[in-house]
Amino acid sequence: MNPILQSLKTRRSCRKYKPEQITREELEAVLEAGTYAPTGHGSQSPQMVVIQDKSLRDRLSVMNAAVMGATSDPFYGAPTAVIVFYDSTNSNGFADGCMVMGNLLNAAHAAGLASCYINRAREMFETPEGEELKAAWGVAPHMKGVAICILGYEDGGIFPPKPRKADYIIYA
Repeated sequence: MNPILQSLKTRRSCRKYKPEQITREELEAVLEAGTYAPTGHGSQSPQMVVIQDKSLRDRLSVMNAAVMGATSDPFYGAPTAVIVFYDSTNSNGFADGCMVMGNLLNAAHAAGLASCYINRAREMFETPEGEELKAAWGVAPHMKGVAICILGYEDGGIFPPKPRKADYIIYA
């Protein structure tokens, strides 16, 4: 089987990470792949904010958990978080941001890293605290959160795939 197709079929979300930080080279490879995601009209409208500082990462985890009304770590111990923002003034903006997330997740797997798609970024960054963080990072107010790609080294948190549903594909 083609190695790219094999990689796409074997990527899984990870829900338990080792505490050690990923290397700069691994991170850069994943981020670069994110910059090559397809975007409407080649606009490259999304932005990524990389978080590797543990105290900031922990703060964001608490913010994300609060959206769910939980106290657990929704980042599952992953040491790196990449927040993807989309341009809300761009009619293709949200889809563009989702494509970046897909590239990040698949690139992480190809680079031997574990990853997971974390929801609730929009809600996190619509709070006063989230808006303050965006401003501090230089992210414009019209940029909205798509999701967070957590990255790290897997520590037993990957589960086998579920069987594909029978009506996933319909030929018309």
